[in-house]
Amino acid sequence: MEVENAIKDMTAKDSFLSHFDLLDFSFDEEFSLDARNEAKELIQWLDFPTSKTEYWKYTRVNKITKGNYKVAAPENEIEIDLSVPTKNCVVLINGYFSEELSFFVPQEGIEFSSLSDAKKSSNVLKEHFNSLVKKDEIFAVINSAYHQDGAFMHVAKNVQAEEPYYILNLVDDENVVSNPRNFIFVEQGANAKVVLKTISTANSGSFTNMVSEIIVDRNAHFEINKIQDEATDSFQIATEQVTQADDSTFKINTFTLNGAIVRNNLNIDSLGKNTMTYLNGLYPLKGKQHVDNHTYLLHREPNGESHELYKGILGDASTGVFNGKVFVHREAQKTNAFQSNANIVMTDTATINSKPELEIYADDVKCSHGSTTGQLDEEALFYLRARGLSKESARAVLVNAFASDVVDMIGVEAVKDEIEKYIDDNYQGIK
Repeated sequence: MEVENAIKDMTAKDSFLSHFDLLDFSFDEEFSLDARNEAKELIQWLDFPTSKTEYWKYTRVNKITKGNYKVAAPENEIEIDLSVPTKNCVVLINGYFSEELSFFVPQEGIEFSSLSDAKKSSNVLKEHFNSLVKKDEIFAVINSAYHQDGAFMHVAKNVQAEEPYYILNLVDDENVVSNPRNFIFVEQGANAKVVLKTISTANSGSFTNMVSEIIVDRNAHFEINKIQDEATDSFQIATEQVTQADDSTFKINTFTLNGAIVRNNLNIDSLGKNTMTYLNGLYPLKGKQHVDNHTYLLHREPNGESHELYKGILGDASTGVFNGKVFVHREAQKTNAFQSNANIVMTDTATINSKPELEIYADDVKCSHGSTTGQLDEEALFYLRARGLSKESARAVLVNAFASDVVDMIGVEAVKDEIEKYIDDNYQGIK
């Protein structure tokens, strides 16, 4: 009876954190243990967001935080086709590094490994680890405290990556909670592309809480393509913390294909002059999916340029949320910032909440933002059907055309093919 009463008295946060009680991190490196201990202290002062939390206004996390999870290291063989078009791939299973499934062909000047291996040898990681993560975001702080493993990438000065590097996070058990942690440093003049993909091998009711720290140095160019293909009843919160130095270019393309609740927190701090930033996203939703894209881009220095384009295709009883904020600091004169969110609502029961924002303190800038929501053009549908297309095929043509300018931003041909195939497969027979 005393145990039952103690459980009843536990707060939602205590109950959620209890899933990590049995984790042993005594093997970890000292600098990482310090980060974990700092995060555990911070957690005491934080709580899960509610409907009154403006930053989470349209996304309820109760379904996520009240789940009955377990932390499960992989035990059985994974039956999945990992024939990804690359020679370098870090595979994580339920948040743990899989040496068996990962493979590498080293290129001079590029370190690519599990995070746990890099902690033992990388001075770059030791110097910068956990330096970008916000201290007031509870899910990111939980990741800092309880991350199991992740991917590490360090591209040396002026090195040009010969091919895209893949990071695959597989969820392969029921009701698993995992905290993958990634760290990427692209040095001055370097150029690299990464594909970050989350896959569920079964309907699992799991929760993936992923954090990626990304540093793009002077005159460096980095592109990340993020594909989220969770199970229909699973959850994901993904946080990217990015900094850009002078003359750097950063691009992120986010494709949310499946998952019950998916939240993307993308925070970019443009620290340098003459930066170029591209944020693109596509969320084709169905069923009762809920996808929330939150972006925050801070221009601190002059002559920065940013382009943000997010598009949603909402069917059935799905819900989309877009909240993008561009902040232009007083010193960031000559900034060009463009932000657009467009949505097609396919049914009467789908919902979109869109809020693009600009906060500008410089007086010599070109900034614009906009949001549009509508249905498929009936005249265009009639035109296509009059030329022999079925109603389903005509709708598929229009959906493909709507998504094309986001898909065209993909710089990895294999990813582009995958997203195009997904759209073709899912919208030929739309009702």
